[in-house]
Amino acid sequence: MTTPTILLLPGWQNSDPSHWQSRWEAVHGDRRVEQHDWMRPLRGDWSARLEEEVLSATEPVVLVAHSLGCILVAAWTAHSRHTDKVRAAFLVAPGDLEREDLRELIPGWAPIVRQPLPFRALMIAANDDPYCSAERSRGMARDWGARYFDAGRGGHLNGESGLGDWLQGRQLLNDLLKEE
Repeated sequence: MTTPTILLLPGWQNSDPSHWQSRWEAVHGDRRVEQHDWMRPLRGDWSARLEEEVLSATEPVVLVAHSLGCILVAAWTAHSRHTDKVRAAFLVAPGDLEREDLRELIPGWAPIVRQPLPFRALMIAANDDPYCSAERSRGMARDWGARYFDAGRGGHLNGESGLGDWLQGRQLLNDLLKEE
């Protein structure tokens, strides 16, 4: 089986050095999709960057998204004609961009695309995420056709959550990739 290209899709403001995505980039050599503007994310611009990265990959792609990156996966999938290059998506702690406070901070991302993803997907979310209730993240997983993993208490599953290299997350990703 071909080793996939793992594309890291950070959320708003990027992933800081203590974030598990940054650790995975350093430890496993996963490739971060660099966005043009991390502070004022535009859905069209972010989708175009993801499209460029997917098209440039020579191997099948695995999307590893955090927060706004999860919403990006759904938005990109709705418009791309290259979703067949994606083997799976690993979606962690989606942000609820339909919530009024977040919609004001990050305009242009609501409504969240809620159609089934055309590839296997696993969503991991904590039940105490300040940016998305467990009910909302479960609803997104259901609408996207993603399996759901309840991470218990862990906040936004970011650098502040103290996950370090997040070995449990990497094992969940490896398990997802073993599925066919």
